[in-house]
Amino acid sequence: MFEEKQYLKSADVNGSALDGGRNYKLHLPAIIPVCNFWSVIVYDNETGLIIHTDQLWPSVHSQSRSLKINDDGSVDVWFGPVPPYNEGRNWVKTIPGKGWHMILRLYDPRDPEFGKRWNPDEIVPII
Repeated sequence: MFEEKQYLKSADVNGSALDGGRNYKLHLPAIIPVCNFWSVIVYDNETGLIIHTDQLWPSVHSQSRSLKINDDGSVDVWFGPVPPYNEGRNWVKTIPGKGWHMILRLYDPRDPEFGKRWNPDEIVPII
């Protein structure tokens, strides 16, 4: 059985609700403190269920062979109705006109006190 730590985000850095018609970026600082894996999954605000799009699975996770890791070890996750130019590997599709939220799950965190040392950045709208 995994121990799990969750971060739920339903608003951007400005406090605005996440809009399926806009593009956003979530930066996960380097050295994500997990022993097993992490995942970011998008949920539909109306149903509370995983968002349903034509994308096979609405998530970005550390077990993906196509995960793009930045040179410093951090990871950027992109959200929106279309992927930003050249960033499709770490992208989750959203639906215009629908609100959404995301949950970052860390499975088997290395240090139970890590929330004091490591936290995901806020979700930033892309203009």
